[in-house]
Amino acid sequence: MTKSTDTVFHPQTTWLDPAQKQLTDYPQLMQELAQQQVVMLGEYHDRYDIHRWQLQICSGLLAHRQDIAVGFEMFPRRLQPVLDAWITGEMDEPLFLEKAEWGTVWGFDSALYMPIFRFCREAGVPMLALNCHRPLVTRVGKEGWDAVPVEEHDGLTPAKDATMAYRDYLFAITNGGPPWMKDKSAASPEFDRFVRAQQVWDRAFACNIANALHDNKAGLIVGIIGQGHLEYGHGTPFQLRDLGIEKQAVLLTCDKPLDEAKLVQNYAKSVYRLPQNFTPAPSQA
Repeated sequence: MTKSTDTVFHPQTTWLDPAQKQLTDYPQLMQELAQQQVVMLGEYHDRYDIHRWQLQICSGLLAHRQDIAVGFEMFPRRLQPVLDAWITGEMDEPLFLEKAEWGTVWGFDSALYMPIFRFCREAGVPMLALNCHRPLVTRVGKEGWDAVPVEEHDGLTPAKDATMAYRDYLFAITNGGPPWMKDKSAASPEFDRFVRAQQVWDRAFACNIANALHDNKAGLIVGIIGQGHLEYGHGTPFQLRDLGIEKQAVLLTCDKPLDEAKLVQNYAKSVYRLPQNFTPAPSQA
């Protein structure tokens, strides 16, 4: 059931379909999401309330189907054996964080993410490493994809070229990029380096999700990915479509009703309005 509204009314703890500008029934939304191959959950990395929301969605999807896996931007592909060992109970939490090189590869407080990691372990849900070798991002940004030897591609294929709309989006959210981009535009060749680097991450998440689907590691993969890689169908959704993955959906959160620019079909499948005064992450100490 979808509830019509005369104006865009989006109270706290409700879901909004930005294309239809209507509130959406949560059970119906979950049923629709369970039919996808990929459901991507955007985040701001330091927001504990968003990570609790992600956990709730993972749990809800598991109630609809058992063949899910959860993929994480936080882990490069080389650490997949560590994630596998965590799921099978071969290590405790301190050893897991040590072996996963948490303080090096990510650095945000592990307490933000541990509830999701525990959920995966306790429910037997596979965890997937979606990221790539960080030096690859730097080198492609600086020199371009063709300058990198095949053996250093970390299993990735080249990203589909960014659209002008994506360049404009990246230019806007970075306030024009580094200082030397002042008085230039998103179309400037000087912005290419940043765009190329961003697209390596976009493509890495997409390639590793697509590979996991093709290898039958799961029927539905939930991606825990930064919001800037997902909004408006740019970034990872765009690269997934290039890889032939059409059954996908993006869910995002907001702190206040969406502005008019986000009330469009490609912004997200649905947006959850978070309650105010969220609780900060508990300390791991």
